[in-house]
Amino acid sequence: MTAIPKRPIMVLGCSSDAGKSFLAAALCRWFARRGERVAPFKAQNMSNNAGVCADGSEIGRAQYLQALAAGVPPEARMNPVLLKPESDTRSQVVVLGRYDSRLSAMPWLERRDRLWPAIAGALDSLLGDFERIVLEGAGSPGEPNLMPGDVVNFAVARHAGAACYLIADIDRGGAFAHLLGTWETLEPRDRALLRGFVLNKFRGDPALLLDAREWLRTRTGIPTSALVPYRRHLLPEEDAFFHRPNWRTGATRVALVLYPYASNLDEFDPLVHEEGVDVVPIEGPEGLEGVGAVLLPGSKNTVASLDYLRRSGLAAQICSLARAGVPILGICGGLQILGRRVRDPQRIEGRDAEGLGLLDVETTFAGEKTTRRTRVRSADCGWIEGYEIHLGQTVADAHVETHLDGGLGFRQGNVAGVYLHGLFENTSYRLHFLRSLGWSGATAEWDQRIRADLDRVADLIDESGWARDLIAL
Repeated sequence: MTAIPKRPIMVLGCSSDAGKSFLAAALCRWFARRGERVAPFKAQNMSNNAGVCADGSEIGRAQYLQALAAGVPPEARMNPVLLKPESDTRSQVVVLGRYDSRLSAMPWLERRDRLWPAIAGALDSLLGDFERIVLEGAGSPGEPNLMPGDVVNFAVARHAGAACYLIADIDRGGAFAHLLGTWETLEPRDRALLRGFVLNKFRGDPALLLDAREWLRTRTGIPTSALVPYRRHLLPEEDAFFHRPNWRTGATRVALVLYPYASNLDEFDPLVHEEGVDVVPIEGPEGLEGVGAVLLPGSKNTVASLDYLRRSGLAAQICSLARAGVPILGICGGLQILGRRVRDPQRIEGRDAEGLGLLDVETTFAGEKTTRRTRVRSADCGWIEGYEIHLGQTVADAHVETHLDGGLGFRQGNVAGVYLHGLFENTSYRLHFLRSLGWSGATAEWDQRIRADLDRVADLIDESGWARDLIAL
């Protein structure tokens, strides 16, 4: 018997990084634990952190995690439009999981009418298949310059008839002014969809808020539905390397090079959260002294990232460390950077470029974009799983060793490059990598740690007082 559909919930934020993605994941888990068949939805996401679904479609990493929180397979309907920045003024447009070159070349202001049918269709389909939908907005809904072309905030809320909650990060300060100011910008029809305010990342004694919540309700008519405690967690950040913990002196230090358009940084979280490992974000050559290994992440613009490495002095320093025997590992764009040359006959990134020359491989940007889940054999630790997201095809000289089968990984001495994302989620690979650096700690399955943390953050819905209002919907 099909369950009766329940009113969708929408999480909106006063700003980026207010905690929308985090709270949407918590809500998905909370509703799922109550026995509801729930799915996440974000109409349009701008992020270079992406996941690959079982059918090869590509969605934002946040929605991928939210689907796992809901206990359902991630799929393209949950994030029908994904924008992947390639420069300050250009983004790759992914529609229903597939790269759309025509829309990517179209001026921004002309895209809305072409994107909305895909967005509305995906949402309507989910509404028909699931009992509850948890929708996530983007940035702030209170931007007058963006409201006419909105496809992700109140345009979606109105289409779905969602009960909306506006989130403010109280840890930053100014939360009540932020909530009131955002409410002031909204049209009456959108104010009518607001069910409550949520104060996120609260630390300390709630008594210190005095009567501020009543002050806000008097001015807006909107209650504060939840006071969500600050909670450290392992869940990936939406778009940046913000959550590096501070480990003790003497930890195994691993450098993660953060060049422009670095992508899929969340795949290094299993290393970040290992006790006794210090993953150091590096943006200049001065931070590389004394590191045990260097990681080069993916990049949405390999040529621009190479230019940055040379301008900053990082290229010379990385090459020096490689000659000194320090392990260097590049993933996807990082692999391309380590090679001799990147050829770009279709001018996808603008021009050809010389790589760092640490691997005797050459990459050509041509053909269809590859996006797929992959299981492959590693030269060091047996079968491992991950995902591919790349346009380039890389060919190695005959003397280059295989690091991963199927042309997905290459190695020369202490330098290796792979096309497989998600390496470090594999316990066997993570242990082999860290032990080769002298680390001797114990670890646990990353998937199990993430699932346990999803339960911990779902508990915050009850602790915050939000559950009472949600149950009433």
